[in-house]
Amino acid sequence: MSKIKPTLVVLAAGMGSRYGGLKQLDTFTESGATIIDFSIYDALDAGFEQIVFIIRRPFEKEFKALFSKKLEGRAQVDYVFQEIDDVPEKYQNLERTKPWGTAHALLMAKDVLKDNFAVINADDFYGKEAFSLMADTLRKTDRESYHFTMIAYSLKNTVSEHGFVSRGECQVNDSGFLTDVIERVHIEKVDGQLLRKDEDGKLVPIDENTVVSMNFWGFTLKYFEFADELFDKFLEKNKENIKAEFYIPLVVSETLKSGKSTVEVLKSNAKWFGVTYKEDKAMVSKGIDRLLKKNIYPSKLW
Repeated sequence: MSKIKPTLVVLAAGMGSRYGGLKQLDTFTESGATIIDFSIYDALDAGFEQIVFIIRRPFEKEFKALFSKKLEGRAQVDYVFQEIDDVPEKYQNLERTKPWGTAHALLMAKDVLKDNFAVINADDFYGKEAFSLMADTLRKTDRESYHFTMIAYSLKNTVSEHGFVSRGECQVNDSGFLTDVIERVHIEKVDGQLLRKDEDGKLVPIDENTVVSMNFWGFTLKYFEFADELFDKFLEKNKENIKAEFYIPLVVSETLKSGKSTVEVLKSNAKWFGVTYKEDKAMVSKGIDRLLKKNIYPSKLW
């Protein structure tokens, strides 16, 4: 069997509506590094050999200008596009203003993926250890298996002080495997307490030590066996709902229910930073600056 060459997929087609702009390309260091720069630097260091950017067409030029040259000779680079109308014509709705969600974005990358792959958000800083853990696992995973992985974090370390966030709430068994994941689209801190919105829109408490997914998943190509079929059902069910989004945790949850897949939960002690709101930027910049001062990263990455 040929050597597995892990691929990193970067979800960068988000609208950044709560941030007030394209946070994927915002810079966080004096040398002008984006969060994506740090993720790719860590990924290459860990042995990822292909980088796939999922972006929107209006920003193709900016992304290529920023990343193509610096990654030349370092990794194979592909750009794929997620647009609102990338669905069958009967489901297209002119009133819809945002893309169809992370699992729909990942479907756009299907044709360029040839090996085991990891998925990350463009606006989350996961830390060196997380990429190392994921790359090692992907290299050891049989391409034909339904053995998937995720990097887990504690909820209390992943919330914003400036508004609500969405997280995948995870149920993990004693053996360290995921038994279920539910996308919680509204978690916020109120008077020092963490609360989530339930199905009726009411705020209810959620444990600060809850294990959450930050969309750092590891998959074999078998993932698409589930995603393709599920998206068809999702579109049929939500054709009138202009805000419905098809999330990766929904697909993962269905793979678990099928009894076919296992999802190993890898816990990372690396420091996570993320930007949901413009006010988060100062905290992320300070956190990255601390890592630069400890020489965990060079002051200029490329």
